[in-house]
Amino acid sequence: MPDTVVITRPLAQAGPLAERVAALGRPVELLPLLEIHALADQAALALALADLRAYAMVAFVSPNAIDAAFAHIDAWPAGVTLAVLGEGSRAALAAHGVTPACADIVSPHDAARSDSEHLLESLDLARLRGRRVLIVRGDGGRELMGEGLRRAGVEVRFVTAYRRAVPALTPALAATLRRLLAQRNDWVITSSEALRGLMGLLAALDGEAAGAQHNVAKMQQQHLIVPHARIAQTASDLGFTRLTLTGSGDERVLAALQSRP
Repeated sequence: MPDTVVITRPLAQAGPLAERVAALGRPVELLPLLEIHALADQAALALALADLRAYAMVAFVSPNAIDAAFAHIDAWPAGVTLAVLGEGSRAALAAHGVTPACADIVSPHDAARSDSEHLLESLDLARLRGRRVLIVRGDGGRELMGEGLRRAGVEVRFVTAYRRAVPALTPALAATLRRLLAQRNDWVITSSEALRGLMGLLAALDGEAAGAQHNVAKMQQQHLIVPHARIAQTASDLGFTRLTLTGSGDERVLAALQSRP
């Protein structure tokens, strides 16, 4: 029987990939390693989005940022550029009626390198100099994009659109982790934060130090499929050696799975 494909995306983004993996004849397990929560107080988010025409560009760091923001957006104003990192965010925009046919959408030139570094390289920074940019992100997001824009003379504002949290180690989750560690799997990991959270869950899975080390060591023997070099570096730092770096997009993940023996 082929190895199970463990999809660790937040639940709202996991379904389409799971269906396509199952169509390949592969067993699929959904194991969301990050929970996405709406903000208890949405006033600051609503205020930041109230006058989008005040910005030359609005950057969304993830599909979750798009979905949270568009709860406060009736229509995208003409003349305001949108910046996104990858294909998942473009699909999220399209679900809200925003496509290249009606809006200027910028993303990294190389679709396989969908991260903040390559988005910065794809922007017309000279056009943005002296103007305002809004970055919509989750709590505790990276500062790299904002720092790069500020160095180019851009006025940057951040707004938090949602909270992320590693799931609690319930008895049901503990049982799932033990079952998955007992077999070979292909783990689709799309977040460094999620991977670090997983290792924390495994370290807490059994109270004694020896048991925790055993669980972590078993996980390090699993095969990871990751879309970004930054996540691959995190995995390497955490002791993983069986890594496949695909680049962004479900097509590349599927191609990597199909090439597996």
